[in-house]
Amino acid sequence: MIRHKWLKRSSLAVTALLLAWPISWAAPARDVSAAAAAPAPCGSGDHGLLQSLQKQHSGADQNPLHFTDIQFLSGSTGRAAGTGFLIGTSDAGCHWQEIYQGQWQFEQLDFSDNVNGWAIATMPSQQTPYLIKTTDGGSHWKSVYTGNMRFGRMQMLDKNTGYGYTGNAAYRTDNGGNSWVKVPTPANTRYTTFNNTKTGYVLTVIPGGGYKVMKTADGGHSWSTKLTVKTSVTVGGELYSKDNQIWAVLYGEAGMSQVSYSLYGSTDQGSHWKRVIGQDTAGGGPSPGGWTPVVKDGPAQPGGHPGNMQLIGKETAFLAGGSPAGEVVSVGVTYNGGKTWKNVKPTVSGYDGRISFVDGKTGWLVVTSATKSSIYSTKDGGATWSRKFAFPEALEP
Repeated sequence: MIRHKWLKRSSLAVTALLLAWPISWAAPARDVSAAAAAPAPCGSGDHGLLQSLQKQHSGADQNPLHFTDIQFLSGSTGRAAGTGFLIGTSDAGCHWQEIYQGQWQFEQLDFSDNVNGWAIATMPSQQTPYLIKTTDGGSHWKSVYTGNMRFGRMQMLDKNTGYGYTGNAAYRTDNGGNSWVKVPTPANTRYTTFNNTKTGYVLTVIPGGGYKVMKTADGGHSWSTKLTVKTSVTVGGELYSKDNQIWAVLYGEAGMSQVSYSLYGSTDQGSHWKRVIGQDTAGGGPSPGGWTPVVKDGPAQPGGHPGNMQLIGKETAFLAGGSPAGEVVSVGVTYNGGKTWKNVKPTVSGYDGRISFVDGKTGWLVVTSATKSSIYSTKDGGATWSRKFAFPEALEP
């Protein structure tokens, strides 16, 4: 299955540092130094953070530090994670603090509140994913018991209840990861997501060709088909759901740094759908499905790869996109459930992007390329971006 992949960078294991971070995140730290009485200007460089880790990753034979995920709980409070580090802000990115520096190579973050968080992470020079959690805002992490399951993705509803997903199965915990119960899912399941412990959706492949999106309203005990898409190629896809919205990214093939895919959206829990994007590419061939799409291509051309989605309210949805060939990152957005779709003209260089939006206008973006990694913010739905954090090589012309 072709999915959004983040660069996995090897680094030497270093001792985790307990850093001065306000766990409540109620306000920006004001007692870090004597100079804090006169706050520094809102910056956009590396803010002097992670200096020892940056030195370890400097040099021609080393891989520079990279961001892999970002999550904002509000317009002011958020975290960004990467290869052996986690940083955070409580003033909308003007200032950042080190939260964690150590062995965990973060791949996915999911904080249910300011204190309790979960992550999928690997160890240096290893590919095995671990589920880890924190109860102090991210300063310290410990492995979560998962038995013989290796979760490639997780989704937490609150500090105790959440889901862990393998390639074709789903498991739920109701006690903070102390035990897991397998959730019944249909045959040939390739992706699962839940809104709550009752309502969930799965993406299945049809033997011989095609995709189905199916819904449960009883925690997985029964499933009903909500969308069927005919296609000769069933590579896989992703689902995003929240309240009444459900979106399906369905992949065709890939080649020449290009990806063919379709984006289907529903604002009534799958009763009615629109094929919003139908991106055909020379390298990947036709996109799945036969309905006329609202737009031909997704964000970040040429041949852009879809990133993650963010769903806001009843009808707003954002999709990140990156183009290795074009070396640009951008977003697409709908404010009416897919009736119309706008791809924002790329203004950020890179080839991978991951977004976190808190409303229909305010959002954040981590960008990765071979040598550059930065954090950007927008206040106009992605039309313009302002850099808030950058490792030194990203500041070079």
